[in-house]
Amino acid sequence: MDQSTANRHTSALTVLTLLFFMWGLITSLNDILVPHLKAVFTLSYVQASLIQFCFFGAYFVMSFPSGRLVERVGYKRGIIIGLATAGIGCLLFYPAASAQSYPFFLAALFILASGITLLQVAANPYVNVLGPASTAASRLNLTQAFNSLGTTVGPLVGSLTILAIGAGAASQIGSAASEADSVKTPYLVLAGLLFAIAVLIALFRLPQIHHGAPTDGVAGRQSIFAHRHLVFGVIAIFCYVGAEVSIGSYLVSLMGQPDIAGLPAEQAGKYLSFYWGGAMVGRFIGSALMRAIAPNRLLAFNAVAIAVLIGIALSVGGHVAMWALILIGLFNSIMFPTIFSLALEGLGNLTSKGSGLLCMAIVGGAVMPLVQAFFADRIGLLPSFAVPLVCYLYIVWFGARGYRADQSPAVPAGNR
Repeated sequence: MDQSTANRHTSALTVLTLLFFMWGLITSLNDILVPHLKAVFTLSYVQASLIQFCFFGAYFVMSFPSGRLVERVGYKRGIIIGLATAGIGCLLFYPAASAQSYPFFLAALFILASGITLLQVAANPYVNVLGPASTAASRLNLTQAFNSLGTTVGPLVGSLTILAIGAGAASQIGSAASEADSVKTPYLVLAGLLFAIAVLIALFRLPQIHHGAPTDGVAGRQSIFAHRHLVFGVIAIFCYVGAEVSIGSYLVSLMGQPDIAGLPAEQAGKYLSFYWGGAMVGRFIGSALMRAIAPNRLLAFNAVAIAVLIGIALSVGGHVAMWALILIGLFNSIMFPTIFSLALEGLGNLTSKGSGLLCMAIVGGAVMPLVQAFFADRIGLLPSFAVPLVCYLYIVWFGARGYRADQSPAVPAGNR
């Protein structure tokens, strides 16, 4: 790679970090919406989990169409369309709050998430190929660190705006409308930022990326499902996002329980920033470590560490459980970008389709909180954290064995 190409790649990565920051902030705001709308509309845990179900369900519905769209219009236009769609979803929070309609909120979230899905499908593989293959996992972890910065800022913003304003409104008689209105300003600001970034991307000259043929040993087969390491990676993404979102969704409620910490929602929301902040710190550390340690080994080690932390939380309870679950964020840090990078390795011109399939698996963020909510309503909130524990045990296996691409030569059809 010559110096001018390297400079263009560096400039492109700098601009793309804005995208990772914004969708991190927006995604973590859901963890504030769950307890807030649960209180506003007097919802059960299962009903409140529909917030995450609609948001992450959009990944399942829209990822494959997004992959096809990126194939047709390219990475840059795909990113611009994704930003505009997400901005429209944010704007719809205003009429949803005015109507005091929970279904309207869910519809707005689905549209917002559809835009974020397109950003994920376009930006993740773009960063993955924007430089040497040997440093792809490290590069994606570095940009995802700014995604984690967004997820760290999100709960703070939500606590100081949505939860604080909502708490003040809740102290007044007949304040349901005011409580719902507390989401208007934050999401209007987000809409403005998303549209501004779309204009910036449109004006910025991003380098063109061209893929070759797959090089993982199954080049002769064009079915995306012939790549076993990709399929295992899809399951790993499902498990990881499901576990991460489940923990983030219920940490505020868990910290509010008298036998855990007894914190008010506004204060618990601020503690949630430590969970997401740990992921940010861990990604910067992980990006550096991966230049000396194989990404799959670091992935397996982190998954084992998280399994131990959840085991401690389940067996000890109290403040120990609270801090053990918050500490999981540090070890979550490298998982999504590392799984994503390992699963896309060697896919060549199937990369965009593979990215779409991996982003479909983000539907785990819709399914697993619902599964955990089912158990939380029946056996208690703390014991229900056994659900994400199972997810991390699968990731241990993926990091140890399942990540391996088939390196054997493709067998010609006539010789099978």
